[in-house]
Amino acid sequence: MKRNGSRNCLNRRSRFGSRERDWLREDVKRGCVYLYGAETTTATTTTTTSSSSSDVHLVLCTVETPASEICAGEGKESLYLQLHGDLVSRRLEPTERPLQIVYDYLSRLGFDDPLRIQEEATNPDLGCMIRFYGEKPCQVDHLDRILLSGIYNVRKGKTQLHKWAERLVVLCGTCLIVSSVKDCQTGKMHILPLVGGKVDEVKRRQYSLAFSSAGAQAQTYHVSFETLAECQRWQRQASKVVSQRISTVDLSCYSLEEVPEHLFYSQDITYLNLRHNFMQLERPGGLDSLYKFSQLKGLNLSHNKLGLFPVFLCEISTLTELNLSCNGIHDLPSQIGNLLNLQTLCLDGNFLTILPEELGNLQQLSSLGISFNHFSQIPEVYEKLTTVEKVVMAGNQLEVLNLGVLNRMSHIKHVDLRMNRLKTMVIENLEGNKYITHMDLRDNQLTDLDLSSLRSLEQLHCERNQLRELTLSGFSLRTLYANSNRLTAVNVYPVPSLLTSLELSRNLLECIPDWACEAKKIEILDVSYNLLTEVSMMFPLRILSSLSLRKLMVGHNHVQSLPVLMEHIPLEVLDIQHNLLSRLPDTLFSKALNLRYLNASANSLESLPSACTGEESLSMLQLLYLTSNLLTDQCIPMLVGHPHLRILHLANNQLQTFPASKLNKLEQLEELNLSGNKLKTIPTTIANCKRLHTLVAHSNNISIFPEILQLPQIQFVDLSCNDLTEILIPEALPTTLQDLDLTGNTNLVLEHKTLDIFSHITTLKIDQKPLPTTDSSVTSTFWSHGLAEMAGQRNKLCISALAVDNFAEGVGAAYGMFDGDRNEELPRLLQCTMADVLLEEVQQSTNDTVFMTNTFLVSHRKLGMAGQKLGSSALLCYVRPDTADPTSSFSLTVANVGTCQAVLCRSGKPVSLSKVFSLEQDPEEAQRVKDQKAIITEDNKVNGVTCCTRMLGCTYLHPWILPQPHISSIPLTIQDELLILGNKALWEHLSYTEAINAVRHVQDPLAAAKKLCTLAQSYGCQDNVGAMVVYLNIGEEGCTCEVNGLTLPGPVGFVSTIKDPPKPTTPSSSSGIASEFSSEMSTSEVSSEVGSTASDEHNTIGLDSGLLPRPERRCSLHPTPTSGVFQRQPSCATFSSNQSDNGLDSDDDQPVEGVITNGSKVEVEVDIHCCRGGDLENSPTFKETSPTRCPEEHARGLSFGIRRQNSMNSGILLPVSKDKMELQKSPSTSCLYGKKLSNGSIVPLEDSLNLIEVATEAPKKKTGYFAAPTQLEPEDQFVVPRDLEEEVKEQMKQHQESRPEPEPSEEDRTEALEEFDTAL
Repeated sequence: MKRNGSRNCLNRRSRFGSRERDWLREDVKRGCVYLYGAETTTATTTTTTSSSSSDVHLVLCTVETPASEICAGEGKESLYLQLHGDLVSRRLEPTERPLQIVYDYLSRLGFDDPLRIQEEATNPDLGCMIRFYGEKPCQVDHLDRILLSGIYNVRKGKTQLHKWAERLVVLCGTCLIVSSVKDCQTGKMHILPLVGGKVDEVKRRQYSLAFSSAGAQAQTYHVSFETLAECQRWQRQASKVVSQRISTVDLSCYSLEEVPEHLFYSQDITYLNLRHNFMQLERPGGLDSLYKFSQLKGLNLSHNKLGLFPVFLCEISTLTELNLSCNGIHDLPSQIGNLLNLQTLCLDGNFLTILPEELGNLQQLSSLGISFNHFSQIPEVYEKLTTVEKVVMAGNQLEVLNLGVLNRMSHIKHVDLRMNRLKTMVIENLEGNKYITHMDLRDNQLTDLDLSSLRSLEQLHCERNQLRELTLSGFSLRTLYANSNRLTAVNVYPVPSLLTSLELSRNLLECIPDWACEAKKIEILDVSYNLLTEVSMMFPLRILSSLSLRKLMVGHNHVQSLPVLMEHIPLEVLDIQHNLLSRLPDTLFSKALNLRYLNASANSLESLPSACTGEESLSMLQLLYLTSNLLTDQCIPMLVGHPHLRILHLANNQLQTFPASKLNKLEQLEELNLSGNKLKTIPTTIANCKRLHTLVAHSNNISIFPEILQLPQIQFVDLSCNDLTEILIPEALPTTLQDLDLTGNTNLVLEHKTLDIFSHITTLKIDQKPLPTTDSSVTSTFWSHGLAEMAGQRNKLCISALAVDNFAEGVGAAYGMFDGDRNEELPRLLQCTMADVLLEEVQQSTNDTVFMTNTFLVSHRKLGMAGQKLGSSALLCYVRPDTADPTSSFSLTVANVGTCQAVLCRSGKPVSLSKVFSLEQDPEEAQRVKDQKAIITEDNKVNGVTCCTRMLGCTYLHPWILPQPHISSIPLTIQDELLILGNKALWEHLSYTEAINAVRHVQDPLAAAKKLCTLAQSYGCQDNVGAMVVYLNIGEEGCTCEVNGLTLPGPVGFVSTIKDPPKPTTPSSSSGIASEFSSEMSTSEVSSEVGSTASDEHNTIGLDSGLLPRPERRCSLHPTPTSGVFQRQPSCATFSSNQSDNGLDSDDDQPVEGVITNGSKVEVEVDIHCCRGGDLENSPTFKETSPTRCPEEHARGLSFGIRRQNSMNSGILLPVSKDKMELQKSPSTSCLYGKKLSNGSIVPLEDSLNLIEVATEAPKKKTGYFAAPTQLEPEDQFVVPRDLEEEVKEQMKQHQESRPEPEPSEEDRTEALEEFDTAL
């Protein structure tokens, strides 16, 4: 191990050994850096491949070790840093410290513990996010534009005066380069421009070509090749160069610090793209050499981290387009006024606060981009730039909108002030502005907006402000977008005669403005999510009677009725969902003949209007959504009047039958949703719907499988949560069938032959039949879940879910939802890995914030190369026993990134547990992204990729996109009913309250999840939608421990009798269970006092003792104690009558309450718990006997991954409630070979341990339960009279106090024991 001075730099290690790990543990500032070999790819390769393991080795160093020291130890000239797998790799300066760079990266990612940062830095998987190279990874062929190269015989000139000589010939760009072989890089090079020249075959010499340049002084080079194929390849490539002018060079993302030298010999380059490199200012081939491109017109230098404006660029007078975005530039030089031909200047994403006056000299400048800088006002230089028509200043720091400044700029027509800090507006004079036609004020803080002075305004965007009142001029107004404000009044004068689109959704409007009803050309009107009522004056007839209106959105209001139509209208789309409608206008379908889309879901409709006025229907309706109404079978005949109907949703109504004759006439039907009704059958006439591809009929009473497997285009069938018993399979299944859901049909039995036939289906969902030892009453006691995922109108499902009802050895649960938006790879990866990561992190930390954060960050790393370009929203919920709140049994911890959300139903009210990380809904995150100089496009996406600001994956968007989650924890109570997890599409169409109310009274969680997805689709969702519903039963009535009453198998020929629960006359300190003895007495005290040796009662064939220990069943509310865990537990102790010092008379015939006499033994119920402080230290020390494990236990104990039980949990007689007696017949309660716990795993049987051994272990336990086994061998019956009960207690207590006090154990000295009381 090589140590380099005080920095302790250790070099050249291929792997970690114990010596290296010991060295790292000595100081958290020590670590390692993985050094990769160079990666070189050819021109045909689009991405680099990972280096093999032989090209990677680690260098041990400290955070103070500079790059120069590592280079010296490795024999390298420089180190290169590569982030997120990009081709871009930055050369480190000699003084930069690689390990500190890694530590800083992990810290920004979200890790905050120095030890954890050190651990993560040593993980080789981190190379997918950050890695170091000893050589520069590059693509040589692309960098130099080398098309062909080789060593050939060359002769210069057309005559034969020159001799043939061996030379290196390179066809690069548009030039032929001939140089000496010996000194090809430093010697003399001859450059022959080929543009406009020619390439001819040399007839006198085999396989030779003559390359000639253009012009009067043209030169010629003859090149002789060795083979015909090689000659033809050069001729084809050179002919393309000669005939085509290659004027654009794209060298973006190549880690360049200088321009390749060969490019300077390409005289025709007019556009040079050097985006996302590391170009230097003053060095050979640097930016100061760009003047050599005499014809250069376009130059892109964005994302080069220049820091300063390159003054040398001002000497390239031919430039017409210059892009210097995202370079950290703080000011512009005055020399920029020399670029008189400049037409486009992009300076977005810098730190500019002012613009120089010399910029006004650029009279040809037509486009100036200064978005996402630090301007606090509109620069005055705009007044001089008379050819600029747009003020593009999104993402700056403007707080005041000064219309007077804009009035002085008569040439400005478009103003983009998105995402500023606008709060007020200033009007210097009453003079109107006749020039501005488009204005974008989205995502500001405006409360009132008066733009009536902008008389030429055609389009206004003012979404997501805090507007209460809006005033505009209607002379030229064509489109108005004012969604997501607090508008109560919108004033437009005069009436906008040119208005075509008006969007006022998500405001506080109580009526539609009068001027909107008078607009003659309005085509789109969206007033959804407002406070509109049913009064005719508030909802004018003239809106529906408009001769221009094509689309009307009035959903989510309080409309109780619609006016009757008297004339024909051109309306095509009508959305009136979530209102209070009890009926639709009778003339709706007869007057709105162009109506193609109608959504009337979530109303109170009891009937439908007729579509037929005569013998033939003229209806053009194609999409009809009527979910969540009060429709009955009487409405079905009305559907026949729509022969063009393609999509029909009738879910969650009161349908009992669907007449076969009516369904037979809907021949154009493609999608049919009948879920949530009371249907018993699907008509056989569905076979006539030849175009049907989707049938959703879950949550009905269907017992006969419909005849849909003969439909030629059927793709998706959902018949879950019905009463199916069998399926009649045709001879051949349709090849189009992709998804068949049969879950929730408890009586359905599929034969192996049927399953084989269904094997070609992409997704087949059926219930998993429980194993013979499965006790479902235990596994689903406290929580049970249902999951539904629907692809909608997309071809693939990009949602995955995680559901583990028995997590962490059965003492908790884990649920997750992952939405990849457009990719399905990342959600599937997270589904497979995140539970394992959570389990590892939970074992390392008990702090919910720590282990949840680390779970997300580690999962982010484990995505590897797939996470470099792809991203996914993630939601993770973890239910665990609550150790912080003694009044709660469980706590719920929720973490999320992206747009997936979780909502808890508490006493019927929604409790939001998540945070939506999107630019539109989280201003703080939007500001963070702006401060880090990301470019937010007009569709509100970071760099045009995603609207999320925190995701797993998308590492190439770091640091704008982070994986650090939002975390919330809440103790679960008996008032908590259910938990809903959903992706973005679900919550966009359902409010928290509606989702809770929709599923509160649904018995089956699967049916509840299905219902939520169905509602979302019926409300207009066309994207992937996923929902998970977790029913919670957190309360003592849900306990299924044997402590609460499951019958125990006794010896052969004897069934253990379980008495009723004791009367609560003397409740215990915390659990409320009565105890006949003092709760301060331990089992060891009772055992030593009476002098008995306890053993298990259970009888097993094959054991010499005739006894078989049987593990006690525990539920998730009362988990089995683990090593070092001890809790109070009612127990049974057996006393022998041989002991006479207890002062009890065996002739007493009055039994003591709480004492059971059975033959020759007496069973006394004792309450044993762990006390704080000295009570446990006073417990006597007993000799521990090692149990003999049966071979079966060794064979089965570890195979199920369950924490091993001990004899503390065996052979116990416990009180049982009467409502649990039916569980006695459960196979898991009577099985002598294994026990099914609440986590669904089988617990191997334990060997019997006596009471002495158990009592010795008891003081070491902090939680869990304690069970004292009973004795089968006492010879005499021992009865404690009621009147002697107190005397018995007193004598036993005195006897114990007379014993010498034992020395406390080492564990007791170091850790104070606390009392943990868990309610039973």
